[in-house]
Amino acid sequence: MRRLQTIHQKNKSQQPKQTNRMVKRALEDNRSILKRIFKNSIDIKFRDLQLQDNNNTRAFICYTEGMVREEFIHDNVLEPLLGINFNEGKVESKLLISYMQFNIIKASSVNKTSDLDQVIEKVLRGQTVLFIDSCDSVLLISTESYKSRAIEEPDTESTVRGSREGFNEVISTNTSLLRRKINNPHLIFEEFIIGGNTKTTVRIGYINGIAKDETVKEVRKRLESIETDVVLETGYLEQYIEDHPKSIFQTIGNSEKSDKVAAKLLEGRVAILCDGTPFVLTVPYVFIESLQVPEDYYTKPYFASLVRFIRMLSLFLTVFTPAVFVAAATFHHEMVPTLLLTTMAAAEERVPFPILLEALIMIIIFELLREAGVRMPRPIGSAVSIVGALVIGESAVQAGLVGAPMVIVVALTAITSFVVTAINNTVIMIRIFLLVLAGTFGFYGLLMGTLFVVAHVCSLRSFGTPYLTPLAPAVLTEWRDTFARLPLKKLQKKPGSILRKKF
Repeated sequence: MRRLQTIHQKNKSQQPKQTNRMVKRALEDNRSILKRIFKNSIDIKFRDLQLQDNNNTRAFICYTEGMVREEFIHDNVLEPLLGINFNEGKVESKLLISYMQFNIIKASSVNKTSDLDQVIEKVLRGQTVLFIDSCDSVLLISTESYKSRAIEEPDTESTVRGSREGFNEVISTNTSLLRRKINNPHLIFEEFIIGGNTKTTVRIGYINGIAKDETVKEVRKRLESIETDVVLETGYLEQYIEDHPKSIFQTIGNSEKSDKVAAKLLEGRVAILCDGTPFVLTVPYVFIESLQVPEDYYTKPYFASLVRFIRMLSLFLTVFTPAVFVAAATFHHEMVPTLLLTTMAAAEERVPFPILLEALIMIIIFELLREAGVRMPRPIGSAVSIVGALVIGESAVQAGLVGAPMVIVVALTAITSFVVTAINNTVIMIRIFLLVLAGTFGFYGLLMGTLFVVAHVCSLRSFGTPYLTPLAPAVLTEWRDTFARLPLKKLQKKPGSILRKKF
């Protein structure tokens, strides 16, 4: 860790110190400075102009190719500038740039600045900059146009009923999706620029009057304290601002669905949006949220409660099934019915590996197949995962490398893991941890491992909120939306455990 900090400090020391560089009055001086800074990069474009005034004043515009609307520049910047005779209006030279700002250029935002560093930043963000000879200030013209993916249904959070709108990689689009769902003037967005090299735009969103002020201040504080050169995704931010970076449990929520994030904002949470990614973070985040989906609130409470119970059962099965099977088959034969024990013994008779090693091999093979299915192209990936599981499982049983009961146990574990995909990474690590303890010490090891995991989870907090709330500490009034889901008429009150903070 110290070495990483030293490298980071060394990289920071090697970067040129930022000074407040100002725009020069001489046009060619500004052009040479820009070309030197951008190293004559091919995508940085310059367009020379000559204005129609008494002095035939020269000017040029600078912009980044591919990040601007060139038709807009032609129609609303170049044509007005080149088509007007400034002599007729008798505009003084010192007032020329202000006259252009307020009367000539047709754009939604035209700002004046003399800070050259700000000019460089705006050019890289898609704005067009107008330089005029003998002027020590320039105009920043809003001409941004980013190529972006259309608003689509997220693959990671598909639903049968409800909104199909998912976030995309443009932060302004994501902000507008939330604004459209929450038509409330108290919905506030604040912007930060994070990353020494990437200068990534990050926004936080919250509803003033619902979100706790202490939570908003804490989010601001943690974001402002980030010192890094690179931010490419919200995963970077998550690792910098989470309460327990060494824990395997996720204490910050994320989602691609706009309706899900909007619902969390209405409950008093804070959303963190990052330019360049469709995943939006939400804080605080509690464990029970990983077993809830927006569709629970779009259907009848009876069916929603049943499905939520199935998710909880799936979580229990995917975590404990391999460990319980290995512990019972290795140490606790008396707990297995005699007929089933005889069948298991006959199936395991030809297997050359201990049952613990057999279980680990099968789980690792399943994870390999799952990872291959995720990383390969979709049409091929699904076929590889299904065919691979069938062929390898059948072949392994026939060859005597694994027993049929073990294949059934791993298959049940795999199926139930697909129900709780929100915490799949955590589940995998806990499953292997408990499996090793159960295979080494039996049910005693499984019990001790479970108590250790529960104690660790009880110690976690997410921006001041206990991670297991409303279970530990118990908030009985909020159980109406935990194990079961009561009718919406009884869910109008905001969750008090989210609004009470102790940092």
